[in-house]
Amino acid sequence: MNVLKQHLRVTVETLLSKGASQREITRRTGVDRKTIRRYAAAANSPGVATGSAVATEQIPPPRPPAPATAVSACEPHRAWIEAQVGLGRNAQSIYQDLVEQYGFSHRYNSVKRFVRVLRARQPERFDVLEYRPGEEAQVDYGQGALTCLANGKYRRPYLFVMTLKYSGKSFRKVVWKTDQETWARLHEEAFRAFGGACEYVVLDNLREGVIRPDLYEPQLNTVYAAMLAHYGAIADTCRVRDPNRKGTVESAIQHTQSTALKGRKFDTIEAQNVWLSHWEERWAAPRIHGRKKRQVLAMYLEEKPLLRPLPIEGFRYYEQLVRTVDDAGCVQVDSRYYPALPARLYSQVTVRAYPNEIEILGADGSVLRRHERSAKPGYAAVKPADRIFNPSRETVRLLTRVARIGPSAARLGEVLFQTLGRPGQKALYGLSNLPRTYRAEDIEAACAAALAAECYSYRVIKTTLERQAAGTAAKPPQRTQVAPEIRPIGDYQTFFDDHTRST
Repeated sequence: MNVLKQHLRVTVETLLSKGASQREITRRTGVDRKTIRRYAAAANSPGVATGSAVATEQIPPPRPPAPATAVSACEPHRAWIEAQVGLGRNAQSIYQDLVEQYGFSHRYNSVKRFVRVLRARQPERFDVLEYRPGEEAQVDYGQGALTCLANGKYRRPYLFVMTLKYSGKSFRKVVWKTDQETWARLHEEAFRAFGGACEYVVLDNLREGVIRPDLYEPQLNTVYAAMLAHYGAIADTCRVRDPNRKGTVESAIQHTQSTALKGRKFDTIEAQNVWLSHWEERWAAPRIHGRKKRQVLAMYLEEKPLLRPLPIEGFRYYEQLVRTVDDAGCVQVDSRYYPALPARLYSQVTVRAYPNEIEILGADGSVLRRHERSAKPGYAAVKPADRIFNPSRETVRLLTRVARIGPSAARLGEVLFQTLGRPGQKALYGLSNLPRTYRAEDIEAACAAALAAECYSYRVIKTTLERQAAGTAAKPPQRTQVAPEIRPIGDYQTFFDDHTRST
């Protein structure tokens, strides 16, 4: 017969004595009906002084413990093993080094038991981080309670929590979406709710706050960093995978989820925020802090006067963009063009797009221009004073071709365009095509003469070159009987004499 544990045996015998059926006993205790049947048969059999039934009900004694005087085979190497355990090495690697370096002849299990005892004596240690009132706040996201959407389905929103490190006072709010601007606005609401800003804000490396995580110089979201600077706070990011650095807000999120929101559903997200505000004031703030053994609200009243004062105006949110100045001296934002001068053409500038204003910043961060946001697409925001007299891309190309002729031709081309305006571009076409017919030296000389006479005309240059070409063609060529390329007359006479003899 199977031997049951003491408490199950007593339970089965008690139920049998009260007349419970075997099926009922199985349902209550989980013991197999065959075993119950055997216990029932043993209870109904006549009693004997000795018998197998009594013997089988006895539980065998446990193995005797090892003598207290037993010493581990690893004891001579205790100091070295403790140092290796402190480095985080496992028992297998320690055993292998003991065999190779110290000639350890015992089994691996001996090392495993010894290392297990050492680790049990050295639990993970955590420091208690204490800060001055108003010095630090910790922030993070969690999940809120189920909330009904417009389509009737339930979903959990994002739960934002900011907790003051000294007092444990928290600000809580749930939102449907999270982005860089929402993250910054939630900080601003928390500062307003606390009645002041802290010196440091501790956060992890979520994308809303940190664009590029780095151990030494993390790159923050520009709008978030500007908002913190507006309130006199500094962001202090945790190391990657180091949530213990902001354990205060982690505990606050867990406390909120397990106490305020556990098992609740809300019809709207506004109703959930109202409940969180009520729960904070009614239950969370008056509670006694578990570690500090003081009331959270009392500590917050001590901390509040030491928070940084809030500025009169709130932070103006903007979208930061990088744009290239085009050949008209403008930058494009939402299909609208805004003058960027005195920024250099084709240089990159930083643009801050506010709801009603555009700021163009230089490389040093100084504001070059400010414009009201235009309601019309295109160059509607460009005033006449900001317009550049447009040497278009084709004009620049033509001037470059003319400059290849020579400096005088380049100067004449610039004068033609400045004097004649857009019609001067036609003269540039003609001037740039002259090298197809005339030598560059002759064109350069004609341009220099025209500049000296202050006669700025393409026709003058063309006529001068034509006359020079005509004068060169009017001179008859000098004929000669002797030249390197002409055979002597005697060679022809000899050729004809030889031909006459052969025929």
